[in-house]
Amino acid sequence: MLKFFRKIRRGFIEEKKISNYLLYAVGEIVLVVIGILIALAIDNANEIHIKREKEQVYLKGLHDEFETSRIKLKELISVNKQSYEDSKKILTYMETPDSLPNEQELSNLFYNAFAFDISFNPNNSLLEEMINSGSLKDISNPQLRILLTNWISNMEDISKQDAMLNNERNKIIDMFRSNEHSIKTIYDFTGVSNELELPTSSDQISNLSLLQSTEFENNMLMFVLTSIKTETLHYNPLMQGIDNILKTIEGEIKE
Repeated sequence: MLKFFRKIRRGFIEEKKISNYLLYAVGEIVLVVIGILIALAIDNANEIHIKREKEQVYLKGLHDEFETSRIKLKELISVNKQSYEDSKKILTYMETPDSLPNEQELSNLFYNAFAFDISFNPNNSLLEEMINSGSLKDISNPQLRILLTNWISNMEDISKQDAMLNNERNKIIDMFRSNEHSIKTIYDFTGVSNELELPTSSDQISNLSLLQSTEFENNMLMFVLTSIKTETLHYNPLMQGIDNILKTIEGEIKE
């Protein structure tokens, strides 16, 4: 093709048809420019295609992460609710000294209320990698980018709230570390001693006296309040946030 155009150009020059030669030269330049533009368009289209494929990989990975985080949060809400509901039962017994529970029932309530750590540990590895590498810009939906960025900030608030709740929880547990009360009694009556292959105490210390302690009641009240506020002001809105993120991601994933 180029040899053909060069042959025509030489013919114009030999025949001294300058105007025709200039017209030909302009045409040749136009063809070159068009070729360049077509090549750039193809490269751009390929780049966009690669970027969209990369985005789909990120979206599917993020969807898996937030689904896992949702399951974790749902379980955490359940454990937290069990914790403060059994704590409320203990407080109720403190107001009715004529109908106190036996050691078995009280041990079960103590175990259900305080044996499990309340802390949300979401799956954020992919999201953090995207933020640290600057790949969050590959997410084309601006609203989704905002939701993902805000999620990290929310995790900082949740972490502080979890720490506050566990602090109140530890204040109560510390009361069992004295000579007057016994964690071992709780272990014995709830079967934990058997699970840990520990011998059952022959002379168990009763924990019923805690139900007459104002300090214990104060700590319990603060724990229940903090637990309920953690659920209503933090965990429930966080669950709504996860649902919103998942719904937005699902709207962006191409089947």
